[in-house]
Amino acid sequence: MEVNVRYTGPKVRLSRRAGVPLTKKAVSYFERRPYPPGEHGRKTNRRASGDYALRLLEKQKLRWYYDVSERQLRRYWDLAVRKPGASGAELVTLLETRLASVVLRSGLAPSIYAARQYIAHGHIAVDGRKVDIPSYLVKPGQVITVRERSRRMQPFVAAAEGVHADERVAPYLSVDHANLTVTLATRPERGQIVVPVDEQLVVEFYSR
Repeated sequence: MEVNVRYTGPKVRLSRRAGVPLTKKAVSYFERRPYPPGEHGRKTNRRASGDYALRLLEKQKLRWYYDVSERQLRRYWDLAVRKPGASGAELVTLLETRLASVVLRSGLAPSIYAARQYIAHGHIAVDGRKVDIPSYLVKPGQVITVRERSRRMQPFVAAAEGVHADERVAPYLSVDHANLTVTLATRPERGQIVVPVDEQLVVEFYSR
């Protein structure tokens, strides 16, 4: 039975279960211990898993990467299959346009978990209006900002200095770190989205 709640345990441990670093912080830990957690982690052979287990793990990786529940991911899948084109690519695009994802990709937050928290606590605005729903789907042309009352908080002072930014800004975003502003310039294309998941296996999981 699958659980419809988000994982709230240690993120490094979650990365080791997934087999890939799911956060920037997990990268160095994962390089030292690139095997599943637990007493028998070193002896685990991921490739020896059956087809179902591999598809399930890939689906879980997608959930964990975007910090969504099973119920949420299923809802995005249902939306994706109604769209023209490849359902897997559409699924990733939908997840990437969540407000939490945009806040993370723009460098306004150090992790998807922090992005979710900033939004839920009312620090983020879309087109000048507070939005406290991390799953809000951002449309091209919409402008995301840190609210004026929150800008002096340490995490956002760091964000304004570019501390959380990737070396290369996602091509579908227009970011002004100094002013804590980001615009979704265009709808992301799958080839532009960096995510350590084979979405075709997710498609196969849901299509079984």
